[in-house]
Amino acid sequence: MNLRSYEIDLAAAAQLACLLEVSAPKPGNVSPGADFGDTTYEHFLASAAAIGEPLGTAGTRPIGETIHRAIQATHRWSSTNTNLGIVLLLAPLARAAATCLARQSDLTERGTVDARTLRRTLSELLATTTVHDARETYAAIRLASPGGLGTAERQDVAAEPTVTLKEAMCLAAERDGVAREYATDFQATFEVAAPALDVARRDGLGWNDAVLETYLTLLATSVDTHITRRAGHELAEDVTRQARDVLADGGVRSLRGRAAIARMSVALRDDANRANPGTTADLTAAGIFVVLVGGRWQSRTGTGGLDAASR
Repeated sequence: MNLRSYEIDLAAAAQLACLLEVSAPKPGNVSPGADFGDTTYEHFLASAAAIGEPLGTAGTRPIGETIHRAIQATHRWSSTNTNLGIVLLLAPLARAAATCLARQSDLTERGTVDARTLRRTLSELLATTTVHDARETYAAIRLASPGGLGTAERQDVAAEPTVTLKEAMCLAAERDGVAREYATDFQATFEVAAPALDVARRDGLGWNDAVLETYLTLLATSVDTHITRRAGHELAEDVTRQARDVLADGGVRSLRGRAAIARMSVALRDDANRANPGTTADLTAAGIFVVLVGGRWQSRTGTGGLDAASR
């Protein structure tokens, strides 16, 4: 396996993770036929295409530079912030995957990267992030200009950081679900999202239903910090309760559950998109990426993707 082949596959995995996430009809999010006033499904398609090269070559540069390059590429194609959270999650995951793919000893017998090895490598990389990584990431955040960001007493993104990227994320972990992933070595991604998606696919669910079930599982597990920032903890708690109720009704696996999903989709819509579980969508995309680099793409129980390309 040569370097260029897995760069191409990492780019495809990152792009596909974004496309599968946004294409699933998830309550409260943009999806086909369900746009926001200032953000359309097509914005997300353009953003997914834009990040291919920066994420595919993530193994060749520091994490912060990959984040900045990916947001710069997105900015050239989308006028709105569609993928900052996703990029913040996928950049370290892609670098960890590239590291594993470059070391034959890290691969399974099928030539794939299993989740346990990927997480261990990711943990090692996060522990070595630098102030330069933080500086590049802060610049990316300012460029993306996400709504509801607010200010922080320490290491605010409007100023230049003086700590490493992981240290900066740890400071924000209590108020931001993406930052919490850095502080916990991507706990929600590896312990909730990827396992839920894997189970759903092995149970025979198609990608849309599997992604939707993963999203609801994440949302039922913890409140969405994007909603909390924009509309307060009470609304975020209510949305989490709705997700739990939907899953209790069977979710995508029953007619009653599907009816509950439809009601939830209506309940989460308003002109200001206050109940948009954006962080949960980002974590869903990260879980999809982990499953894809594990080689589980083409069939519900079989292989494909990176493992097929590496043989």
